[in-house]
Amino acid sequence: MDIETRGMQTIAARRWRPQLRPALTAALFVLFLLVPLYAQQTGSDYALIFVGRVLVFALAAVGLNLALGYGGMVSFGHAMYIGIGAYCVAILSHYGIASGPLHLAAVVVVTALVAPLVGLIALRTRDIAFIMITLALAQMFYFLALGLKQYGGDEGLPVNFVSAFGPLTGNRTALYLSIVATLGSALLAMRRIIDSRFGLVLRAASADERRVRAVGMNPLGYRLAAYVLSAELCAVAGYFLANLTTFASPAYMAWTASGELIIMVLLGGVGTLVGPVVGAAAFLLMEEWFKSLTEHWMVVMGPVIVAIVLFLRNGLWGMLVDGGRKGAS
Repeated sequence: MDIETRGMQTIAARRWRPQLRPALTAALFVLFLLVPLYAQQTGSDYALIFVGRVLVFALAAVGLNLALGYGGMVSFGHAMYIGIGAYCVAILSHYGIASGPLHLAAVVVVTALVAPLVGLIALRTRDIAFIMITLALAQMFYFLALGLKQYGGDEGLPVNFVSAFGPLTGNRTALYLSIVATLGSALLAMRRIIDSRFGLVLRAASADERRVRAVGMNPLGYRLAAYVLSAELCAVAGYFLANLTTFASPAYMAWTASGELIIMVLLGGVGTLVGPVVGAAAFLLMEEWFKSLTEHWMVVMGPVIVAIVLFLRNGLWGMLVDGGRKGAS
């Protein structure tokens, strides 16, 4: 094959690959929407609960990706916000408060109080120091949850009353579709944010903060806003997780949970829009599969994840839409 023919094929591939992204994204959401029908046909809620869990962690991974993938902030404590969202629901439920809007408002407000403080402290540092501070602050909240004996301590806290939204209260299908709708809305909003002036400055600050300062912009405000917004998405994911599992556990805040979120983002494609969704699905599906094969599933799954991250430069989503080229979105 001569050089001219190869060049023509490369140009053709580059033309159709960008059109493949919305088609694959639409197909992915069609599959999500078909899950309730499958659950109804089989008479089992297992698929609904499992895929609902995938969607919850996909939402959290999309939130983390804003900080990590676009803002360059490697946070090892974002699972803390999942725990905050879950405990807001569980604690209000513990006192007999079942109002869904009130649960959601509490999640948003508490996160809006915690995230800016954590962000301001952590953003005074860079690189490994940032990682360690986010990890340390998240562990503080983890041990706080362990010490709250009146709210279950290390045994966790059951959600006595799921978030009530009129006639939809307690309907697993309605809850599942709400998670799908929230994830879809989050992706649309994320696209607008990344393509906006805010997103451009955020990405520029991640690449070279000195140059951003040189043109008269303070990157701290942009990075802090991105950090808080990503924390809010993780907290909303925790809100859904508590309603899905009817339980809140300190384990949701553990450093291992934060590590899994980072792996989901890397696995799907860091700095890509839909990559974290694909990464969350791949991670949880692999976990489920390897668990069915052996009790030592971590020994098998670890090298597989490392190989994917090392050899697919832009994750699974980049492999699908751009043939693994760096810079897929």
